Amino acid sequence: MPISPIKSHLRRYLISETKRRLHQPALRATVMRAYETRCAVCSLGHSSLLDAAHIVPDSDEAGVASVRNGLAMCKIHHAAFDVHILGISPDLVVEIRQDLLEEIDGPMLEHGLKERHGQKLMVIPALRSERPDPELLALSYKKFQSAG
Repeated sequence: MPISPIKSHLRRYLISETKRRLHQPALRATVMRAYETRCAVCSLGHSSLLDAAHIVPDSDEAGVASVRNGLAMCKIHHAAFDVHILGISPDLVVEIRQDLLEEIDGPMLEHGLKERHGQKLMVIPALRSERPDPELLALSYKKFQSAG
């Protein structure tokens, strides 16, 4: 049976070279332990839905691979943080970008994001030495404030 023109276009591949962050598995393990495998923003405790998010990206000079530059976040909060929809102030308060606070949408926006606005992080590490670095939070928060 001949392959249809549509199917022949769907099966395409590209071989590429990638750069892998070899420190990432160790950072994830450290961050997950520090946050007791819970999202800092909403306290979700399903490991497969959690990421070790960098406060300042590791591509940035200040973005060290350290638990103090990490937050355990569920995938929705991590994505919102990375695109500056969600910000975290140096005093650990969650903020949602103003244009989203005014937007009307479904339950994820209402309950998953907007209801966290103005609230403290729900989970922080018990050890002070593992808590988010206020200076790194300030750098990230400044980018959040200038977004949107």
